[in-house]
Amino acid sequence: MALYEASATQLLSQLESGEVTSVEVTQACLDRIRQHDGAVGAFLKVMDEKALAKAAEVDRKRKAGEELGLLAGVPVAVKDLLCTEGEATTCASKMLENFVPPYSSTVIKKLEAADAVIVGKTNMDEFAMGGSTENSALGKTRNPWNTDLVPGGSSGGAAACLAAQMVPLSIGTDTGGSIRQPASFCGVVGLKPTYGRVSRFGLIAFASSLDQIGPMARTAEDTALFLEAMSGHDPQDSTSANVACPLFSKTVDQPLEGLRIGLVKEHFGEGLDGEVEKSVREAVAVYEKLGAKVVDISLPHNKYGIATYYIIAPSEASSNLARFDGAHYGHRCDEATMLEELQAEKEALAAAGDEIGLKKMDTPLIRMYRQSRAEGFGPEVKRRIMLGTYTLSAGYYDAFYLKALKVRRLIREDYDKAFKSVDVIVGPTAPNPAFAAGSKTNDPLAMYLEDLYTVTANLAGIPAISIPCGMTSGGLPVGLHMQAPALEEDRLLRAAFMFQKETGWHAKTPSL
Repeated sequence: MALYEASATQLLSQLESGEVTSVEVTQACLDRIRQHDGAVGAFLKVMDEKALAKAAEVDRKRKAGEELGLLAGVPVAVKDLLCTEGEATTCASKMLENFVPPYSSTVIKKLEAADAVIVGKTNMDEFAMGGSTENSALGKTRNPWNTDLVPGGSSGGAAACLAAQMVPLSIGTDTGGSIRQPASFCGVVGLKPTYGRVSRFGLIAFASSLDQIGPMARTAEDTALFLEAMSGHDPQDSTSANVACPLFSKTVDQPLEGLRIGLVKEHFGEGLDGEVEKSVREAVAVYEKLGAKVVDISLPHNKYGIATYYIIAPSEASSNLARFDGAHYGHRCDEATMLEELQAEKEALAAAGDEIGLKKMDTPLIRMYRQSRAEGFGPEVKRRIMLGTYTLSAGYYDAFYLKALKVRRLIREDYDKAFKSVDVIVGPTAPNPAFAAGSKTNDPLAMYLEDLYTVTANLAGIPAISIPCGMTSGGLPVGLHMQAPALEEDRLLRAAFMFQKETGWHAKTPSL
């Protein structure tokens, strides 16, 4: 087995035994990136020198018998919206193309404390807004299974680099499905933790009440290990849950006795691809063979999930992205050109005797704000800012935003009721396998419906995971979606491991 093919847990075993060094492992990943990322486009930046220097330091500590972290010497990729001191953090946007944070996010610090080797920053939909990674202003990412298809989004780069075996571990973020949907499209494991399980300090926010950082890997064991390394209370994040962090890596291989699985009847209707449904039902049959009891349940307010999400998320985005105006943060337009254009407009209005037009003219500061944001943000980000600003405006707040918050509460109550009779809720991660690049870019609603089964976990704040569960006749991965009560990530990981042990879907890799 080549080093790049090994899982994180396998690499740790080899590193601890002295069979390989971290420098060798890191170099193997960097070579793999250099060989294949030109076709995939998963990375925005590869940090070769820093990665090899960190790997050498881990090797030195291991040889000297010094205490090592949980991920000592294992290469990791990071989605490019986690602030990393001294390294550009772009959110795949022209607005932050040259932004270099003066500090690191808590998750980055935890990775450093765990002695992980960060090899690069991955591509994403701009400001995490999208479901295909086609909204990146800095380049497109392609699906390693078929480069004519999208990898999903917004964590498309994070999922693609795993599927292409460039790294064993990758960090994504999930606001409405942005870890789980690309995990499904790329045939890897992606877990959205409970809201508050992982610190959001240093995460460049999209929608603060929905965003969550989470692990992506190729196996359940690796996902458990990675979640353990990044979890924990953080006093710098007021939404961080002040609860003990379980040792996920120690319990992941323990089977769940008497597992009760809930199948949501609303998830198996119109819009679900036939091959996806077949794979999901076959996966449920595997659990039944292992002794699980299947219970039909209903989540009646799930049908309002997309509408609720696309009111709340853009509203929060409108507020969060207001800071990027060219003065406080972000891209600033060419002021000399802007002032020349403004002066030319003023002279034209004066020559025409248009006094009203002159009074309505922008001040230089307002023009600078407007032009900087127009140049810095892409079409999807602008669309969501405008939608959010509208729903928060006077006269519409009660009719839209306040009503969406009430429906959000009903969605959470549906889950609370369901979890009284089942341990996990199982269904498809996405309504279809990976789709062709460009096929949905001009149809925002079709793109939004990619999150049909995933957004409600974010609205309710509960953990959810996508694991590979099959392949279509066209050779594309299918994801199985599992949800559990708040703070029950251990239950999801153990259920994922049970399935993984009985099947080989997680071991399938694309031919590059």
